[in-house]
Amino acid sequence: MEEQLTETRLFSTLFEQYKEPFISFANSYIRDRTVAEDIYVEAMMQYWEKRHELPSDTNIPAYILTSVKNRSLNHLRHMSVRTEAEEQLFSHSIKELNFRISSLESCDPSELFTIEIREIIQRTLDELPKQTRVIFYKSRYENKTNNEIAEELSVNIKTVEYHISKTLKALRTRLKDYLPLLIFLYNNGV
Repeated sequence: MEEQLTETRLFSTLFEQYKEPFISFANSYIRDRTVAEDIYVEAMMQYWEKRHELPSDTNIPAYILTSVKNRSLNHLRHMSVRTEAEEQLFSHSIKELNFRISSLESCDPSELFTIEIREIIQRTLDELPKQTRVIFYKSRYENKTNNEIAEELSVNIKTVEYHISKTLKALRTRLKDYLPLLIFLYNNGV
């Protein structure tokens, strides 16, 4: 019991004697007093647990300071790896954010909808019977009158009107969801 009290006093004396200089040493590198204190306590605990295994001529302060130094190095290495990982994540986030900004800046809504509307029109025309498609094409893309189309295709003018009406009805049905948007874009000069 007496021996245990002596060892406890010895540990307490040793702990207090080197506490401030060794914590200051660790803190000068770590720059976090709480972490430096934890490192010192861990180094002291390691020494105390291994004290009977150490050679009798061991320089105790040097042993403890070496332990503080090694633990400080490990902490700084860990911080370095962590900081590097955070920087890579941050760099990736910045790159992704810049990509989204440039994507949005280059986005032309009217062009996107124009392309989509053209695709719908083309699909609708492709689904129509050949004669209906040809008549509509001559009317809208070649700007021919109904009379010119009727003469060129040797059909009645009522047939031309019927096929154009049929195509317009199909297009109105397919583009009904885009009509409000088209009006908005047209009225706002987009």
